[in-house]
Amino acid sequence: MLKNIEQKQVTIELVTIEELVPKNHLLRKIDKFIDFSFISEETKHLYCDNNGRPAIDPVVLFKMLFIGYIFGIRSERQLVKEIQVNMAYRWFLGFGIKDKIPDASTISQNRRRRFNGTTVAQDIFDNIVLQAIKRKMVDGKTLYTDSTHLKANANTRKFVDKIVRSNTKSYLSDLDDAVEEDRSNHGKKSLKPKPASTPVKRIKESTTDPDCGFMYREGKPKGFYYLDHRTVDGKFNLITDSYITSGASNDSVPYLSRLDRQIKRFELNVEAVGLDAGYFTAHICKGLEDRDIFGAISYRRPNKRNGSMAKRLYKYNPEVDCYVCPREHELHYRTTDRDGFRHYSSCKNICKNCDLLSQCTTNQRCVKTITRHVWEDAKERMTQNRLSPRGKRLYKRRKETVERSFADAKELHGHRYARMRGLSKVQEQSLLCAACQNMKKMALILSAIHLFLCVFQLDKTQKKAHILFRSNFAFGRIDLGFSN
Repeated sequence: MLKNIEQKQVTIELVTIEELVPKNHLLRKIDKFIDFSFISEETKHLYCDNNGRPAIDPVVLFKMLFIGYIFGIRSERQLVKEIQVNMAYRWFLGFGIKDKIPDASTISQNRRRRFNGTTVAQDIFDNIVLQAIKRKMVDGKTLYTDSTHLKANANTRKFVDKIVRSNTKSYLSDLDDAVEEDRSNHGKKSLKPKPASTPVKRIKESTTDPDCGFMYREGKPKGFYYLDHRTVDGKFNLITDSYITSGASNDSVPYLSRLDRQIKRFELNVEAVGLDAGYFTAHICKGLEDRDIFGAISYRRPNKRNGSMAKRLYKYNPEVDCYVCPREHELHYRTTDRDGFRHYSSCKNICKNCDLLSQCTTNQRCVKTITRHVWEDAKERMTQNRLSPRGKRLYKRRKETVERSFADAKELHGHRYARMRGLSKVQEQSLLCAACQNMKKMALILSAIHLFLCVFQLDKTQKKAHILFRSNFAFGRIDLGFSN
């Protein structure tokens, strides 16, 4: 039976905004378990105490941004419209039903004038991680790192060809020392000093957003992108680091410096890391060994000519420092180049009569040359780690940790595209998005545990189980942060 609905749009009702927000709303959980008071302290030096117009509370300003990242609202103008009509958003910000919501330009002008060039976004992210560490939700024993691409706010067809200087890698000084030591051990002279000129390369630079890079990778989209290098803790998949580079950079370049930053900033005792094949380089393997960290790093098969023999068929003999080919002939050391590779060459008089010559090499002098990095021993030990039972268990969790974190960020929090232009602004987006993901996960986990404990507390017959369960989380796994 149809029934006419009585129109009540103009009916006066006595109601509070507290009654209009569902008790199990996500923002209620975040407000209960996350402390935002630190934002005032972090931004206090950016405001004048005795001059100027009254400013909007920075806690409210950043809470507005948090709402946008938590619920995937990419446009700040749309965010303001949503806050105007959503009672839960108003409640979270501390506004009443009739209070005026700040304009979207307030957010953009504060970003451009007040927060530009500051570390406020990084400080907010770090403080959320520290709260998670305090509640024992991050232990830092196992870290998973990967990168994902964010489509830049730039037209793919608007670019200029530009010649730029190559960036100097941080590990080159250590590599130079290792090369000199290796040449000295083999009785070779020291290499001549490097030329003063810096190597250059040709790149495509966007005229819309010069900070982004033209990404061209196998299996990835081609165009102007940024890369988000993210690290996730293995305990509850909380994010411990997020760092933005241009899409043309390599995953392995910033890894060790960002790892050291996390260890120093959060005082983490890292025991193991899980990485994909993009990080399987000699300097990362050596760096992890120097830091006494167990690494489980994936392996990518090298590209080789069809019909040619793989490098793994040539066995290295460390006792005499030579390679042995499948026909049991030795390839002896010849030199160590500036890039840190030892060269092992065969004897042409033996190779030219070998029946495997066509599969072994295409060299016109019938000489087979194999290179081996001076830090190749570290790579081989990392391979053994990957094949060990511990390494297999550790690497298997990559898809459940960092890859899941990226999937949630792109699908639910609008992290598929760069909202703004410029490296610093995209870095702000990445940090705030990661901070909101941490807030959301922390609030959901803590609220579920708190509800579970309340149920046990109501049942006096389960008092023993309640005490055991509560002590396990309070002193072993999670600290709820309050006594009741």
